[in-house]
Amino acid sequence: MGLDMYLYKETYIWRNGPLVEEFTLNHPSIQTERVRFIIEGFGEWRKANQIHQWFVDNVQNGEDDCRKYHVETDQLQELLTTVERVQNDHTLARELLPSQEGFFFGSTDYDEFYFDDLEHTRKILTTALAEQEGGEFQYESSW
Repeated sequence: MGLDMYLYKETYIWRNGPLVEEFTLNHPSIQTERVRFIIEGFGEWRKANQIHQWFVDNVQNGEDDCRKYHVETDQLQELLTTVERVQNDHTLARELLPSQEGFFFGSTDYDEFYFDDLEHTRKILTTALAEQEGGEFQYESSW
């Protein structure tokens, strides 16, 4: 149990293509004419409550309700910039990316695990922004 978080990219498929056909060869129960989206997992976090709170505040309009939310690429860039600022100056952590208490949300300390979560986030966002073409990002959490 605990706070689990995911960043996905959902790409709409206009028509059947070689990737869909190749995939369905190994999964004959999937009808290629029904495939409309490919969903890629770009990142997963566990109990990175400071990152979750950023998404709640900046993407989810303050609603912490375990639903899937559309994330604009400029929002991902904003989070990346914020993460890098805190990585470069740890004194900004409480102001820019405060930890958040919650049921099974993990530690609220500003310790090595907090900053490990920031580095993990930086890697996820750097990859996502480099591969943003053609799809839309979604953030989802559960606990």
